[in-house]
Order: sequence, then C-alpha cells, then structure tokens
Amino acid sequence: MPHRPHLLGVLAGLFLAAGLVLSSLVLTRTWLKVADAESISVTGSARRNVQSDLVVWRGTITVESATLLEAQALLARQESTTRDFLAAQGVTNTHFHPIAIQRIQVRAGRQPAADGGGDDDGTEAPSSRFRLGRTVEVRSGDIDTVLAMDAKAPQLVTQGIEFTAGSPEFIWTKAGEAKIEMLADASRDALARAEQIVSPGGRRIARMRSAKMGVFQITPLHSTQNTWDGMNDTTSREKTVTAVVNATYALD
Repeated sequence: MPHRPHLLGVLAGLFLAAGLVLSSLVLTRTWLKVADAESISVTGSARRNVQSDLVVWRGTITVESATLLEAQALLARQESTTRDFLAAQGVTNTHFHPIAIQRIQVRAGRQPAADGGGDDDGTEAPSSRFRLGRTVEVRSGDIDTVLAMDAKAPQLVTQGIEFTAGSPEFIWTKAGEAKIEMLADASRDALARAEQIVSPGGRRIARMRSAKMGVFQITPLHSTQNTWDGMNDTTSREKTVTAVVNATYALD
C-alpha cells in the first residue's frame, strides 16, 4: 500500500508521455500531407459587434360597431388620440397603414312569425357588425425615444382604445457597406490560417486559387445561432456580425 502513490505517479507520467507522442504523430502526419499537397483549403472569418441604428415599431387600433359609418367615426377619433399620444412622446414620423375592414355575422333574437302573430317561427335573425383595424408604423433612428414611447403605450388602453403593440424590430442599416470590408478581413484571416498550417511543413503560399463567400450572419450579441442561408436578427439591439470566406491556395 505505501507504494501505491508512487505507482499512480508512474502511470500518470506514462499516460502524459503517450499523449505527447500521439500529438506529435498527428502533427507529423499533417505536415507530411501538407508537404505532398499542391493546395490547401481554409476558412477565414471576421466578426464585429454593432449597435442597431434603426427601430421599427408597430401598433394596431381596433374598433367595432353596428354600422360601418359608426365604426369609421370611432376609428377616426381613436386615431386622432393616438397621434396626439405619439407626438407627446416625441414621435412624429408616423405612417398609418390602410384600414382593414371585417364584417362579422352575429346572431340576434328570434324572427317573428310570418303571419304577425305572437309566436316566432323558430329561426334566429342574423345580424352583422363591423370591425375595423388600422396599424400605425414608426421608423426612427432615435431608438431610445421610441422605446420610451413603447413602454407608455398601454396608457392608450386606459383611454378606452383597443390598442395592441408588437415587439420593436432593431435593424443595423450599415450591413451592405460593411459587408465588403468584412469579407476582405475574412480573406486576410483565411490567408493567415493557411500560412500557419503550411509553414511548419516547410511550405509557402504561392497564390490564391479560388475564394467563395460564405453566408453573412447578423445575430444577437455573442449568440451562436446561425442559418444555412444567413441570419438577419431583428430582436436584439446589440448584434454580432460574421462574415466567412472559404479560400483555396496553391502551395510552393
């Protein structure tokens, strides 16, 4: 028993040595492949953390009345109240979408008998009501003001307005111009990776044979989400942008 710690130490040393030998063999095999290869393919990437510079906010007013005329008048009054509320919050660049009109069939009381007697004929008289909805949309670079307004939007409900607001959409509008710069950065990263791989094997990069742009991903900050056709997140104000380049280089 007193020799057991010593035995464990010896075994640990043997395992460590075996691991180092195995790693050396793997690296040697990789360098041998590089030494015999005519080209190498690598993937380079570039990342940036960015702040959204545009917010899109939408809310919908809904009214319902027995006649279309009454519903339109009610909607007009509630729309005016909504405009005043938005202006009071510092939001003026509003756009109201076309009115959506829905006719709703409802059941009323029973129909009177055809002969005018007191008994009904057993059928129910159909009736209709009109439901109107109108969406207001705000697009603004002043994100803080719009978010402050969004937090106060429930005040409209307390004024008797059936108002529902969606989640704000956050957009980074500079993606197009940044894409070219980031692809150049990703290409430089690919070249650096290729040089790191081939240099231990005594090879050098001769020229680029081909390059293929990968998908452009805009994800929530530090997120690992991605899609095969490229992600364009609108749920997060802070985002991570990733550009990828797959490159093949000829070797000397």
